[in-house]
Amino acid sequence: MAGQATKWVYEFSEGSKEMRDLLGGKGSGVAEMTRVLGEDKVPAGFTITTDACVAYMEAGREEPEGLEEQVAEALADLEKKTGKKLGDDDDPLLVSVRSGARESMPGMMDTVLNLGLGDRSVEGLAKKTENERFAWDSYRRFVQMFGNVCRGVPGEKIEDAIKRRKRDAGVKDDTELSVDDLKGLVDDFKALYRDVTDEDFPQDPQEQLAQAIRAVFDSWDSPRAKEYRRINHIPDQWGTAVNVQQMVFGNKGDTSCSGVAFSRDEITGAPEPSGDYLVNAQGEDVVSGVRTPRDISEMKEQMPEAYSDLMDILKTLESHYKDMQDTEFTVEEEHLYMLQTRNAKRPAQAAVRFAVDAVNEGLLTKEEALATIHADKLDALLHPTFEANADYDVLAKGVSASPGAAKGEIVFTADDAVTASAAGRDVVLVRPFTEADDVAGFFAAKGIVTSEGGKASHAALVARGMGRPAVTGASALEIDLGSKEVRVNGTVLHEGDRIALDGTTGEVTVDDVPLVDPEVDENFEQILEWADEIRRLGVRANADTPEDACRAREFGAEGIGLCRTEHMFMAADRQPKMRAMIMAESEEDRREALGNLLPLQQKDFEGLFEAMEDLPVTIRLLDPPLHEFLPDLEEISQQVERARIERTPDLEDLEHTLERIHSLHETNPMLGTRGVRLGIIHPEIYAMQVQAIVRAAKAVTERCGRAPLIEIMIPLVAYERELQKMRKLVEKVVADENGGELEVQVGTMIELPRACFVADRIAQEADFFSFGTNDLTQTALGFSRDDVEGGFLSRYMEDKVLDRSPFETIDKPGVGWLVRLAAWTGREAKPELKLGICGEHGGDPESIAFFDMAGLDYVSCSPYRVPIARVAAAQAQLG
Repeated sequence: MAGQATKWVYEFSEGSKEMRDLLGGKGSGVAEMTRVLGEDKVPAGFTITTDACVAYMEAGREEPEGLEEQVAEALADLEKKTGKKLGDDDDPLLVSVRSGARESMPGMMDTVLNLGLGDRSVEGLAKKTENERFAWDSYRRFVQMFGNVCRGVPGEKIEDAIKRRKRDAGVKDDTELSVDDLKGLVDDFKALYRDVTDEDFPQDPQEQLAQAIRAVFDSWDSPRAKEYRRINHIPDQWGTAVNVQQMVFGNKGDTSCSGVAFSRDEITGAPEPSGDYLVNAQGEDVVSGVRTPRDISEMKEQMPEAYSDLMDILKTLESHYKDMQDTEFTVEEEHLYMLQTRNAKRPAQAAVRFAVDAVNEGLLTKEEALATIHADKLDALLHPTFEANADYDVLAKGVSASPGAAKGEIVFTADDAVTASAAGRDVVLVRPFTEADDVAGFFAAKGIVTSEGGKASHAALVARGMGRPAVTGASALEIDLGSKEVRVNGTVLHEGDRIALDGTTGEVTVDDVPLVDPEVDENFEQILEWADEIRRLGVRANADTPEDACRAREFGAEGIGLCRTEHMFMAADRQPKMRAMIMAESEEDRREALGNLLPLQQKDFEGLFEAMEDLPVTIRLLDPPLHEFLPDLEEISQQVERARIERTPDLEDLEHTLERIHSLHETNPMLGTRGVRLGIIHPEIYAMQVQAIVRAAKAVTERCGRAPLIEIMIPLVAYERELQKMRKLVEKVVADENGGELEVQVGTMIELPRACFVADRIAQEADFFSFGTNDLTQTALGFSRDDVEGGFLSRYMEDKVLDRSPFETIDKPGVGWLVRLAAWTGREAKPELKLGICGEHGGDPESIAFFDMAGLDYVSCSPYRVPIARVAAAQAQLG
């Protein structure tokens, strides 16, 4: 018996929100809206599944068997429901063809509107609606979009044609073009189509539909969509659905409009609905940013009945989905239609405000509210803002599209932003409006400024999604991409000039405004309080200075998980003393030099212990190879050559330094004499550091009346005997310094594969393990981080060898397995063994979920990631 044919197509009435993976976010959302609001409010249509897209891609862009027949059947049902026929000469059914992945990817894939129009049906539409301008405006939009999306007619050439027509007609806006102008534009666009394709524009509506469906499938694999998925960790194998929906028209005159509405303010999360709309326009006009829309509040006066209806629907949808909603709507001659709803992407401050308000309103439990927050996006709440009392001149003001402040050099293209960022320069991307292809530039830039668009424009949506400050619709800015200039009120700015922007106020300035670190507000405090009630994992901070430690405490750190003592030696006033120690010829000279360093180290540790009070402080003894504290080999070689030529008196000292650098030189220093190996060869260095720790602890105990909790960490241990020797050294120094009353634990950083394999042996000598996942990733994968990130890593991700950098998110099957193995065998040998992680993965939400599952006791991350880790740890516990 033959198997049942795969169902590729679902009518909206057959779907639901539970079918998101199959129908995509848009398809499942429209289907659910149809159930909740009724067919009177949602134009009819059907969805082609994500499975169909996957099958199409896997077959080398060949449509799967049965899809054509199922689309034809669904179209026939749609024609029956509407009483119209696609492309009919007298009263044509027109449809939109839109993408819809299971995770929202705003602006990354393609859309075609008004499909079904042709040279004859446009005349029929004009007669039927008694609105010739509307009909020809719809046709020119269709030819424009179809040519660009389906056949690659360049967008710049299309825009140039529109500009020429407006210039010749002496008008500013598209809406002012006459019927004859629009007819001329259709001819212009058809000519462009013919130039690019060597074909006439298709008049058969069935061919139009087939090409549009394929174009939407193909857009899943476009460079911009791939880049967006890479940045947002969306799997390539998901595919996109295609939604074919009856067109409703917001461009039928002053009683019609199109817009975007949020159930709450999408910037702040406040409980007032917000959004943008344009009268006599289609939806693409609103989101493209080419025209600056009106605020949704103005609709109350213009179209009161439709506005009231929209406000009621927003409440209904939010209550139904139990989340803030982002909707698209059209009003056609005063009748409101809802085209889409989805859970709103929002900046961190809006996510936090919504979560707290939703619990207070009884809409969500605190556990459900925490689940609505993307922990990694909370980083935006910790971004700087303009100093409150700063004196600066506002160059231009636009829409406050995405919160936070930034400053940097002006760049005009996404490619330039990427290049500058890779070179370590802070840049601001400045454009008239942005397009989907600019997504890589958003990721690279510190902030975005556009002269056009509103809160629902592409620039605003993407910036909010990525946590980048943005100002849109700064219309005073005349941005000339050709000459790479910005002109405003007599001021001319060029590429490379510095500007600053505040995405919270919408202000742009050329003044060097001081940026201020943010404070955690009461809503964020409430979220963190709930997270602390739920999470199991402890959260510590990586901190090397008292300032870092104080900031970590402010953000809720429960101790210091990593103090890198080598950073204390990098200060300018300490480098000569450190170099004197390294240059010492004998152990006696070295001890003397160490004696000069000891009081400086002691002072540093006293500051850390006082800042952390009675919380644990994990201090890693010196880790990097000694040559890192000496001048660069090439630089000293040049100085020696110069001194020899000029016979300068410092020649002997320079030659001695060069000789010492040569003696310390190693082919691969990161796997050479560093960490515990340095401590074994030069035990006096570690002894000095432990002396400083004990003396600092005693001094703080005497001053403050409480003893600090000290954890001394030995780095790069591979053999249990290494840790055994260093433990004895630590215990001897503690005893010699009369530190017996202090609570001092000794452990190791697990950062070598061998240490993971023999963790049960090492655990016999350790009070704790702290996984150094930065180096563990390098040693396990054989990757030099600095080399691979600037080399082949991007190619590996393009070729799907990796889906993301293993230095951003833990490599679960490889490095993650080593962590689990060491945690398991270590605790088998010593059940009370404390386990933590202090690599950069300690601040990554996805990695935190893994560490929670692996049974670790705490994560440690940079101070600014502590709040993120607290929320992520709670979400990990909730599953």
